[in-house]
Amino acid sequence: MTDQTVEPMVEEFAQQVSDQIESFLVALQAITREADGSRGISLLLLEVSQVLLAGARLGVQADFTPAEEFQPDAGPDPDLDDMRLRLARMLDGVDMYAEVFDTYGEPEIVTSMLSDDLTSIATSLAHGLRHFRAGRVDEALWWWQFSYVATWGSEASAALRALQSIVTHDRLDADYDIDGDQVAAADEMLEEEPGAPR
Repeated sequence: MTDQTVEPMVEEFAQQVSDQIESFLVALQAITREADGSRGISLLLLEVSQVLLAGARLGVQADFTPAEEFQPDAGPDPDLDDMRLRLARMLDGVDMYAEVFDTYGEPEIVTSMLSDDLTSIATSLAHGLRHFRAGRVDEALWWWQFSYVATWGSEASAALRALQSIVTHDRLDADYDIDGDQVAAADEMLEEEPGAPR
C-alpha cells in the first residue's frame, strides 16, 4: 500500500534510492558468498561508492518529515551475523583499519573493522527499505536521510577510504623484478643512443 500523501516526484526519488539500496544489499550478500578476497575488495569499493551516491543525494535534500510522530514498527532487523562473519573471513588481514574520527571536532585516530562497518551500513539501509516496501515512503526517506547523516554515511565514507587504501597498496607497493636480460638490453639501448656521451 502506497502512502497517498507523497508527491509523485518525491515517490520517484524514493524509488530510485530504494533501487540503489536494494542493489547494494544484494551485491553485498553475493560478494560475501563468492568469498574471493581480491575480486571482492574491488567489488566492495564499487558498491560502497554507489551507495554513497544515494546517501549524497539524500543529504542534499531538505529534511524529510515522517508522516507520524513515532516511528512505526518496521519489524525485526535482518540477521546479518552470518554475512558479517563471511566478510571477516574474506577480508582476513585487512579487516581492521585506522581512521581519523571527527576531523572538525577533536580529531582522534580510532580503529574499526570493515566487516562490522559494512554490516552496520546494511542494517541501517535494510531498516528503511522495510518501511518503503510497506508503503511508508515518507518514513523510509526520513530514516535513510537521518541515518545517513548520523551513522551510515560516516561508516561508508571510512570504509571507502579503507578499501581504496587496500587497492592503492596492492597496485603501487608491488615489487618490480627486472631480470638481467632487461637490464642488459636497457644498457645497450643507452649506449647506442645518438649523441650519448662515451
